[in-house]
Amino acid sequence: MKNLKRGGLACFFVIVSICFFIYPPGFPPFQGSFQAYAQEAGFFGEVFHVPEAFDPDYEEMERKFKIFVYPHNTSSCSNPRTLDGEYGNEGLFYLNLNLSRFLTKDPEKAHLFLIPISCHSLPAGRSEDERAIAVEDFVKSLISKYPYWNRTLGADHFFVTCVDINVTATARIANLMKNSIKVMCTPSYNDEYVPHKDVSLPQRVPPLALTPAGNNITNRITLAFWRGLNNSDIRQKLLEAWENDLELFIQKGRKPSLEQGDLVHHEAFNNSKYCICPGGPELDRTIALAIHYGCVPDILDWRKFSIILEESQVYYLREHLKEMLEHEYRAMQTNTVMVRKHFQWNLVPAKYDAFHMTMYDLWLRNHFTKYY
Repeated sequence: MKNLKRGGLACFFVIVSICFFIYPPGFPPFQGSFQAYAQEAGFFGEVFHVPEAFDPDYEEMERKFKIFVYPHNTSSCSNPRTLDGEYGNEGLFYLNLNLSRFLTKDPEKAHLFLIPISCHSLPAGRSEDERAIAVEDFVKSLISKYPYWNRTLGADHFFVTCVDINVTATARIANLMKNSIKVMCTPSYNDEYVPHKDVSLPQRVPPLALTPAGNNITNRITLAFWRGLNNSDIRQKLLEAWENDLELFIQKGRKPSLEQGDLVHHEAFNNSKYCICPGGPELDRTIALAIHYGCVPDILDWRKFSIILEESQVYYLREHLKEMLEHEYRAMQTNTVMVRKHFQWNLVPAKYDAFHMTMYDLWLRNHFTKYY
């Protein structure tokens, strides 16, 4: 998933039962009529950018892709951190990797090398500096002990970072932040996330009291929904323009929860035609919940299951939403349900799920690795 603010240009998405997003550079924004937007985006086609290339490339990835995990002295990766909570997707990544066919014990057969930083973060009782130093020392020991880093100055290496301590520690290591691939739970440009190099780890949506939505849209009586904090410019503008509107359910409140207890929030997602995803902190949670409830990764064509608006269009949000024709909405909502499997984590990895799509992102990055 892409961070949605860069270089001073903000954007937001609306997920269908569709998602609206405020767009970054590289995303063609909605302009003019929905009819023209629908024709350009190809609402009624495949949800992949290049579907004829994806299938054979994905199959090749499943057959050939190999990852070598550097030896480590703890059991954290074989018994990963809790699978629920804020960083459950990191634990699920390690769990799925250990159960997959992608691991190899022969580094000469590896396409990429995983530095298991999370396995060596010290207990929370230690100071931040102590924990950062421990991570730094561990990575430097691998670089000095094994020859593989120096072949590419780390360009064929990656690490999973879901906590600030790992970003702080790895920033001290020459070429690691610059060359190596960061797999990040909550990517943002403030954390030096580089879209063409790094990979975002889809948010985990746990088993919920409300089941995932399907194609039945009769219960979607709210035009659009968003609730959150006014901790970004676009969110502040959204609240100022629409907080008291009778057709749009726009509400200031605590950040979206992925847990079962927040039933009112989950019901609002389930009952809305559109789920608004304005740029800012915790955006990935909103997107994960929106797609789970059908209230619509770089591999997917976001224009086929979301509407992308410029920040300046927030004041015309209701008019844009009401302009969409019924058959266009149904096509986009169907596409949202179709892509949901690509954002779903499983205890045992399944084809095309969040783990495999993350691996496919890494496979694509591997094609750009240069050996010297």
